[in-house]
Amino acid sequence: MQIGSSNDANAVKEQYASSKGLNTRLSFHDKCSTNKQGYGNWIVSNYEISEGMKVLELGCGTGSIWMGREELINKCDLLVLTDLSEVMLETAKNKLGERDNINYKQADIQNLPFEDKSFDVIIAHSMLYHVPDLDQGIREVRRVLKDGGTFYCATLGEYNFPEKLAEWFELSGESFKPNHNFTMQNGETKLRTSFSDVKAVFYEDSLHVTDIEDLVEYLRSLASFKAIIDLPVENIRNVLREHVRDGAIDLPKDYGMFISR
Repeated sequence: MQIGSSNDANAVKEQYASSKGLNTRLSFHDKCSTNKQGYGNWIVSNYEISEGMKVLELGCGTGSIWMGREELINKCDLLVLTDLSEVMLETAKNKLGERDNINYKQADIQNLPFEDKSFDVIIAHSMLYHVPDLDQGIREVRRVLKDGGTFYCATLGEYNFPEKLAEWFELSGESFKPNHNFTMQNGETKLRTSFSDVKAVFYEDSLHVTDIEDLVEYLRSLASFKAIIDLPVENIRNVLREHVRDGAIDLPKDYGMFISR
């Protein structure tokens, strides 16, 4: 759920160095999104997890997708939550706690430390566009997924609010390089190198921002959108004020998920 998502290793590392920035972004979307079902709720509504399944989540972040979902967690014979960031894993563990059926493990999608055909379900949301060797990452997912298993991966589209904000701030070239490594527009082609059955589903939503400060704080949480972060805060506010209509700023969101089998 981030604007200007980067595949630059240093920018990604900085952006996820602590859970504070991620929490800022999640809170912003919760407050300003027009679809009140909530992106996380919608994502989970697509899951088909039966009793006794082994589930792997790659790039679990703070573990927020599992908060308040005791029934779903209890269905899992094993739930393995992984992330590249030790800080994120520690935050997830603090939120979800130690449980007999949950393992927390630092792992890289490009070289997964699991046996072939280990999991019934694999989840990787809003992270595939960060993977340096995406083809290898997808091959690894297929390797550790059981035959007949399901891979859920949510991602951004290419017609999103980052492009609109780049236009407002007159960013181009080196100052705005959107990460389109894995989007709702090109992700199916990439997944079909390893999966024969790939379905794209879209989440209908937009942003309705009534407090400019929410958007200012959101923008300043993004290490991957440095061209805006480096501006004086008042300059950011002034640009945003030019686009207030009827007391609010409205921005497009282009989100969805691929379900691969």
